[in-house]
Amino acid sequence: MSNPAFNRLEQDARSGYAGFQSSGAPGHPTAPHVGSDYPTQEQLQEMYAQPSAGPVQTDRVTMDDVIMRTLTLFGIVLVTGTAGWLLSAANPSLGLLLWGGGVVGTLVIGLIIAFRKVLSVPLILTYAVFEGLFVGALSQSWNDRYDGLVGQAVLATVATFAGMFLAYKAGWIKVTNKFRRIMVMALAGYAIFALINFGYALITSQPLGFGGSGGLGIAISVFAVGLAAFTLALDFDQIEYAIATGAPRQYSWLLAHGLIVTLVWLYVEFLRLFARLRD
Repeated sequence: MSNPAFNRLEQDARSGYAGFQSSGAPGHPTAPHVGSDYPTQEQLQEMYAQPSAGPVQTDRVTMDDVIMRTLTLFGIVLVTGTAGWLLSAANPSLGLLLWGGGVVGTLVIGLIIAFRKVLSVPLILTYAVFEGLFVGALSQSWNDRYDGLVGQAVLATVATFAGMFLAYKAGWIKVTNKFRRIMVMALAGYAIFALINFGYALITSQPLGFGGSGGLGIAISVFAVGLAAFTLALDFDQIEYAIATGAPRQYSWLLAHGLIVTLVWLYVEFLRLFARLRD
């Protein structure tokens, strides 16, 4: 339920992204070490004549990096999601196994990614695989019950993402420290509620959890959709913050991972909302 980039970006930035620093930009001379010979006049002139190193030369994250990593993870989720859908359609029992395995896998791997000191790209890729299997199996089972539900949820997710991005870039949504604190508290509270609701749904065999398809359930889904949508603003702000503070290029994987997590969460909440409205 929470974006893993939230837990470490500002802390890593304050520590100078310790453990991520590169040893020097290729093609750009580095400063002489203490105790070494002083550079000659010709060497100094050569250093001054060098063009300023950009983010690519200094191995820092750029917007292009984040976009490419996001598309890569989205592609993995899409491919494995298709596989999960087809397997679930052919064998509902296997689909249930994929659904449950996806929930456990993403939960465990997500916690490892969030708290691991060293960023691991293979873990992020593995998370995308489990996430895709979960989304595919879940989507197939819900679409089988509510025909056309998945198409509606996908369209709503894309429209919400576009709307939030435009609102953020236009300055209609400003991510301030107060906004961040409120969102973090709301996300933590909803994460606890979601775990309780998940347990309640399993015990009572009520897929929609608390409130069912009544007014309370619809209100919960509307709140969850809104919370996921505004989390996108935090994602956009985190990406800009990472670029502004010179985060290492490898950090683009974590930023892309966080964005995909939010988009999948938003999609699932739209599924639940539209299912409740159908009922």
